[in-house]
Amino acid sequence: MVETVRTVVVTGASRGIGHATVKQFSERGWRIVTCSREPVPEACKRDPNWTEHVPTDLADQGSIARFLARANEIIGEGPLHALVNNAGDSPKSPLKERLGVLNGDLAAWRRVFELNFFAPLVLARGFGAALARGKGAIVNVTSIAGHAVHPFAGSAYSTSKAALSALTREMAAEFAEIGVRANAVAPGEIETAMLSPETEVLIPRIPLARLGTPEDVAAAVYFLCSEEAAYISGTEIFITGGQHIY
Repeated sequence: MVETVRTVVVTGASRGIGHATVKQFSERGWRIVTCSREPVPEACKRDPNWTEHVPTDLADQGSIARFLARANEIIGEGPLHALVNNAGDSPKSPLKERLGVLNGDLAAWRRVFELNFFAPLVLARGFGAALARGKGAIVNVTSIAGHAVHPFAGSAYSTSKAALSALTREMAAEFAEIGVRANAVAPGEIETAMLSPETEVLIPRIPLARLGTPEDVAAAVYFLCSEEAAYISGTEIFITGGQHIY
C-alpha cells in the first residue's frame, strides 16, 4: 500500500517559531501549506515540500476566507494531518511601552483578538472536514503570558493567549468527536523578532538560565502532531525553561 504524504498547514510561517516549525515538518517529508503577512525567505521557496505560501492578513475576515479557500483547494478531497495556529501579534505603544488595560487602544485590542484568538477558531472550523479525513491534530501556540502578568507582553496579547488556552480545551472536547486531537504549546522567552530587547533581564528567573530558541518550540509542535502523541489531547506544554513554575 502506498503511504499517503502527510500534510500540514502552518500560519505565521515567514519567520521565528513558524519558520522553524516548517523546517521540522519539511525534514520529515511533510507537504506544507503556509500563510503569513510577509513573503517567505527566498531560499525557502526552493524547498520541494513547501507546497504553497499564501500572503494573508489573518486579522482580516476577507483575507482569511481567501486563504481557507486556496488551502482547501490544494488539499482537495485528501486529508489534512495537522494545523499549527502560530500567527500572533503583541503590539506596543509608539514608545515601545507595554499596552495595558488603562492605556491600550481598543481598536488594537480587537485586532489582537482577531489574530490571536478568532483566527485559530476560524481556521479550525474551516479545515475541520480535512482534519477529520486525516484524523489530524491541531496545535495552538499560546504563551506563558496567558498564565501570569508579564512585564513586557501587553494586556491584549496576554488575555488573547489565555483565551486561546481555554479554546484549546474546548477544541479537544469537540474535535475528539471527529477523531481530531487539539493541544497547545506555551512558549516563554524565545529569541524571535517579537522579543523585547529588555527580556535579557528575565534570564535570572529562568531555571535553565537561557532564552529559548524557535527550534525548541518547533520540536514540541512537531511531537504533538506526530503519531508518538496519538493519545495526547487537551494538553498545553510549557516551553519556558522552567520559568512558569515561579
